[in-house]
Amino acid sequence: MKWILIAVIFLALVADAVALIGTMLPKSHLASRSSRFRQTPQAVWNVIIGPSDWRPDIRTVEKLEPRAGRRTWKEIDKQGQAITYESVEEAPPRRLVTRIADPSLPFGGTWTQEIQPDSNGCVLTITEAGEIYNPIFRFMSRFVLGYTGSMDIYLKALHAKLGDAAESGD
Repeated sequence: MKWILIAVIFLALVADAVALIGTMLPKSHLASRSSRFRQTPQAVWNVIIGPSDWRPDIRTVEKLEPRAGRRTWKEIDKQGQAITYESVEEAPPRRLVTRIADPSLPFGGTWTQEIQPDSNGCVLTITEAGEIYNPIFRFMSRFVLGYTGSMDIYLKALHAKLGDAAESGD
């Protein structure tokens, strides 16, 4: 019984430390990843703007009614978490800006995807301007998951979908 009490106290102290450190981290962050593709900008654009069935972390995508003329959809991941997104800017085939459109989540922000042609295809750069409101999530994102984790998974899946070997630019 004594060891259980010690374990509970230890876990409570760890949780308090994580929350305290999280409160000292900034709510906003900026992270970026680039990757080179052998395909044209239009070929990459067609995949990123289309259905997300090529992404292994996404179970389903539901198209929603447009809001203020913006394309809106809900992605449900493999764990069942649903996130609603909207397209903020679309400039085919060069620039796509999307944002999380669900203010009830403990995080939010935008993803800007810019496609630049080069001599062998193109380079896709993703920039995440994120906000994490919950201090524990802030700690986990900064020290456990990393700010670029989602972008890395996305780019790896995009390379697989296009049958292209990954070439990191960042």
